[in-house]
Amino acid sequence: MTEAVAKGESTLLRQARDKFVAAFGREPTAASAAPGRVNLIGEHVDYCEGFVLPVALPFLTIVVGAYNDTDECRILSILASGQEVDASFPATSVAALKPGEPAWANYVKGVVANFPSKVRGFDTVVVSDVPMGSGVSSSASLEVAFFTFLEALTGNRVDPVEKAQLCQKAEHEFPGMPCGIMDQFIVTLGKKDHALLIDCRSLVSTQIPVDSEDAVILVVNSNVKHQLTGSEYPQRRAQCQEAAKKLKIPSLRSARVEDLEELKLQKCDELVLKRAKHVVEEIARTEEVAQLLPQKEFDAVGQLFYKSHESLSKLMEVSCPELDELVDIMRAAPGVYGARMTGGGFGGCVIALMKKEYVDIVKENVISQYKGHPIFFVCRPSDGARILQLA
Repeated sequence: MTEAVAKGESTLLRQARDKFVAAFGREPTAASAAPGRVNLIGEHVDYCEGFVLPVALPFLTIVVGAYNDTDECRILSILASGQEVDASFPATSVAALKPGEPAWANYVKGVVANFPSKVRGFDTVVVSDVPMGSGVSSSASLEVAFFTFLEALTGNRVDPVEKAQLCQKAEHEFPGMPCGIMDQFIVTLGKKDHALLIDCRSLVSTQIPVDSEDAVILVVNSNVKHQLTGSEYPQRRAQCQEAAKKLKIPSLRSARVEDLEELKLQKCDELVLKRAKHVVEEIARTEEVAQLLPQKEFDAVGQLFYKSHESLSKLMEVSCPELDELVDIMRAAPGVYGARMTGGGFGGCVIALMKKEYVDIVKENVISQYKGHPIFFVCRPSDGARILQLA
């Protein structure tokens, strides 16, 4: 059995600082941290201006660095496996940046290019224990951690909502992923023991208390990632936009259940209708969960989790046999209020809301019944991005 355990801020910061001194021969002058995230409910609706309800995870990306008195930006990244990768590119004080190789560096390059002020050359070390490829947004964690590092380095502090938007813009322009705003928003604005209800249209957010004494969030990484063509995510976004266009509304956020009948009357493409139905119903489920959580109505929340999964599997068609299998195992396990796939889909994680005292039993059930090799982590909602003190 494998369990992912967060190393903690002080351990990661010490690792990053020691590596910086060893690699660059001096002490770093600025440091930052940003978490991963998991979405409780509200999947595939952020790009439709819907409501989402994520939490920040205790897993972190940490960036340390200093100016280097050159026109070059140098990044040394230490992967969870211990492998080191590096990249360099011109400082924005001397050149305009463009996407390029290595591909992973585009996440950083995009942030530097979109930072509100020109940046001189710097050296950095990046360390992270955010599980990669697990649907917990290691990419947004890297983007926001790097943006926050630039704030510390330059002294140019940016409004948190603008920061999230600039990091989203960076991901659109450089890696070329048309993500919604949720990931960067929760990574920036997360709060310990709270979920964040984000209105993806107005960008108004509300902190929702999550009582981690009575119920815990168990994340199970399926450890599978199905090979995709790369078109699946943009395709679903386009289908949702087509539905909104047929209804003559700006986005499906404005759609009502009765509008789905209008799409049927228009003899709308079946897939477009399915996607629209998921979005309209998932937005309503998310608002309901945000009302139920502070009241500790965990049974009702759990049922909405199961309905969300069913919709993601049958209507949005982003689940896979392994995720469906994990949810079925959870449904039959004692102490589980509800479970659903979380993240973009086609692999990644299942999230369960459950009674704390049953965690070990549920893990044993999953290990004995699931055909794959799961990785578990119990998630306590954590704080968002912050500048770290090096003194």
